[in-house]
Amino acid sequence: MKKLIFTKKSVLSVIKTSIILFFISTPILVSAQDNELTETEKSQGWQLLFNGEDMSQWRSFKKETLSSKWQVQQGEMRLSEKGAGDILTRKSYENFDLKLDWKISIAGNSGIFIMADEVGSQIYSHAVEVQILDNERHSDNKLASHLSGSIYDISASPVESHKPAGEWNTVRILMINKSLKVWQNNVLTADIVVGSENWQQLVAKSKFKDWQGFALTEVGHIGLQDHNDAVAFKNIKIKAL
Repeated sequence: MKKLIFTKKSVLSVIKTSIILFFISTPILVSAQDNELTETEKSQGWQLLFNGEDMSQWRSFKKETLSSKWQVQQGEMRLSEKGAGDILTRKSYENFDLKLDWKISIAGNSGIFIMADEVGSQIYSHAVEVQILDNERHSDNKLASHLSGSIYDISASPVESHKPAGEWNTVRILMINKSLKVWQNNVLTADIVVGSENWQQLVAKSKFKDWQGFALTEVGHIGLQDHNDAVAFKNIKIKAL
C-alpha cells in the first residue's frame, strides 16, 4: 500500500476546499425585508401602513397634519420626543387583521388603539388599547392587565408573551364582527367578543366602567400613543376583512 504523506500545505488546501464547498452547498437564509409585503401578502390583500420612508398614512389626532416629533429614522416610525401627541390612520376599519412590531424604551409606556374615533376629547376616550410597556421598570406595572400585550385594564396577557424593553415585539390584532383576538410574540394574549356579557363584566370592573361610548365604535381608526416615552414601530401592515 502506498503511504500517504500529508504536508502542511496539503492540509491547508483540503481545509480551504472544504470551507468553499460548505458555503456552496449550504443554503443562504435571507430574512424578510422590513416594511415590505411578500408576494403572498400582496395576493391576500394586505396593505402597508408604513413603508419605512414616510408616514403619509398617518395624521395627528383631530388634525389633518402630522406632528414633526413623529419621525422616520432608520426605517422605523419613532416618537422622537414627548409632546408629539397621539396619531391615527387616515383610514378607518371595521373588520381587519393588523400586524406590527414595536420596541419600547427603558421605563417606557405606549399603546396601540383600535376602534378609535375623534368624538371624545382624547384618542382613548372610546378606543380599546393594547398595551405597550417596559414591564419591569415602568410604574404602571402593578396590575397584570396593564402589562404589554394586555387589553388595557380589561384582560391580562400571559407572562410568556413578554420581552424586555429594548427588544422588538410582534403584535397581531384580529377583529372580526367584534370578536377580538390579540397575539404578542406568537402567544395568544386576548380572545374576547367586544360587547359580550363577559366583556361587559370586565369593563364594569375597569376604569372604563363610567366612560360613555367606550368601545361602542363600529368603524374606527388604528392609533398609536404618545405617552411621553420613546417608542418605535415598523412592519405595520393591515388586511381589511
